[in-house]
Amino acid sequence: MDRAAAEIRIANLVPELNRHSHLYHTLDAAEIDDRTYDLMYRELELLEMRFPDLVRSDSPTLKVGGGAVSELAEFVHRIPMLSLANAFSSEEIADFDGRCRKNLGDDAPEAITYVVEPKLDGLAAELVYERGTLVGAGTRGDGKVGEDILHTVKTIRAIPSKLLGDRVPDRIAVRGEIFFDLAGFEAMNARRVARGEKAFENPRNAAAGAVRQLDPAVAAERPLTFKCHSFGEVEGFEMPDTHSAQLQVLAGWGLPINELNQSATGADAVNAAIAHLGSLRHGLPYEIDGAVVKVDSIPLQAALGFITRSPRWAVAYKYPPPQVHTLLQAVGFQVGRTGAITPVAHLRPARVGGVTVSRATLHNEDQVRQLDLRVGDTVVIERAGDVIPRVVRAVDDAAHASRPPVTFPTVCPECGSPVDREGDQAVLRCTNALACPAQLRAGLRHFASRGAMDIEGLGSKLVDQLVDAGLVRRLSDLYRLTYEQLVSLDRMGSKSAENLLEALEKSKGRPLERVLTALGIRDVGEATARDLSQHFHTIDALSAASRDDFAGVSGIGPVVAERVAAFFADPRHRGEIDALRELGVRFPEVEEGERITGGVDLGGQVFVLTGTLPTMDRNEAKKRILAAGGKVTGSVSKKTDYLVAGEAAGSKLTKAEELGVTVIDEAGLVALLAGV
Repeated sequence: MDRAAAEIRIANLVPELNRHSHLYHTLDAAEIDDRTYDLMYRELELLEMRFPDLVRSDSPTLKVGGGAVSELAEFVHRIPMLSLANAFSSEEIADFDGRCRKNLGDDAPEAITYVVEPKLDGLAAELVYERGTLVGAGTRGDGKVGEDILHTVKTIRAIPSKLLGDRVPDRIAVRGEIFFDLAGFEAMNARRVARGEKAFENPRNAAAGAVRQLDPAVAAERPLTFKCHSFGEVEGFEMPDTHSAQLQVLAGWGLPINELNQSATGADAVNAAIAHLGSLRHGLPYEIDGAVVKVDSIPLQAALGFITRSPRWAVAYKYPPPQVHTLLQAVGFQVGRTGAITPVAHLRPARVGGVTVSRATLHNEDQVRQLDLRVGDTVVIERAGDVIPRVVRAVDDAAHASRPPVTFPTVCPECGSPVDREGDQAVLRCTNALACPAQLRAGLRHFASRGAMDIEGLGSKLVDQLVDAGLVRRLSDLYRLTYEQLVSLDRMGSKSAENLLEALEKSKGRPLERVLTALGIRDVGEATARDLSQHFHTIDALSAASRDDFAGVSGIGPVVAERVAAFFADPRHRGEIDALRELGVRFPEVEEGERITGGVDLGGQVFVLTGTLPTMDRNEAKKRILAAGGKVTGSVSKKTDYLVAGEAAGSKLTKAEELGVTVIDEAGLVALLAGV
């Protein structure tokens, strides 16, 4: 990627990462999973390494976490609470060990001793004791300033209000994780359900919400616990010169440390310790999502030092998604905005990685047949990327063959229209594109989404109400809504109605590429919409273009060209565009300008994309490969240089492995595109 392209990519990544950091650390309302964030963060790191002059002052690589919420007082960390770099494989742990030895130079021992600790999935906190008495507590926040949570921390029984023993520091800031033990979490949920309240789904989010309660009595009702893993500042006490010995000192003062901490000398021993913790993971009374590896020697830690965001002497290893067994109770079918009919597994509820899973996508008919799934089977499920639940396989049993195979619908389960399976594609589709209620609902949600028209306040529940009430039968009807119609809906007050009308009015000026994305043209995501808008400049030019015109756009293949041409040729779609125009949607003209392309030369190497990538759709990935001089094909062959595999990669991954084609994930693709 050349400097100009890197600058634009960084300009997109920084605000997006900061937004997700705020959602996770401050609002406890994460929209993406940890691995997806980590991959985006790693891409930013690689770009900043290559173009250090492009590092922005608001880059998340220069800070940790998010800011404090307004209802709680600020809590200042005298020594910043840093986060850790991540590792995802034994090779990356070996690389970490190699970097430590290299950075220590002549001071490096023959083999470094590390402490390997379970990485608890909780809320990071700091406790301040003065002359042995608890006087302060705060969340990590942005690493320098967090929220004051002393009033709720005092209700946690595992946290001593006074340290044990006579020899205690004048002041010490102890750091650790506040979390739920699983038995306590389940018991609390049982009580909530009995009272008619909604059960909490995620222990980590529930813990974070509990400690941020303004009323400590609420936190006292929730069985929170705590384990410490380090300290920040210490005054009036000489601590030992190894991390493991320091933890024992903390334990002697009555502070709970993790009983599974262990020492390991050398990378092989560290990887063995990580594997051992992983084998215990699903039997522990609390949830862990990884292991933390720290250099044990404090003098060596001091010699290694820090980078801006994290210490050089520690790394967090992230475990792959957990898997559990449960019962496949039924298979249902849901209809998406393009008419795709997706089979959905209805499961006996099971906890997977801290979340109760009762449904999982089965993608398409081919996958169901390949897995040979039958209602009544015991199946293995996992949360891909620790978020999206999916069925991995069925567990063989003697009765499997006697169970009837899953029957796929011959008509749309929502509107009863015929279904169609195009050519050799795996997806069934409802043919009633403009009148199917399910497609309309999904299309409206897509139309209002952040990457499209970004209509604040138009969420799924309101979309359902609008469709059910008959107020919206097509996209353009959104701009016909009146104040009187909106306030007549359930739970829609005067202010909410005014805000929605204001958001609709604001959306009328969205850029052409955003409007194209919003229209829901099949296989046209944000990247392709950007290409089309930059090539044709106006909606009129797009409407008048032919299939060949669309095929002439860089990065658009014949199939997508055919679908875009068919969309604009359909009089119903042209009528909808005219209606949107009449109602004030402006379809702004795109000014002439050079298209942005990458500077990395992939030299015509051939890529195949398969599965769902964590942070970019296939169109975006394809565009970036083409811009870097690569080629993208639809099938794996001996001429394929790389298969970029996401979740549910399927048969292409199998063929690539058989042919010896190099398989990379999104992180690998990002590294290639960054020239690393």
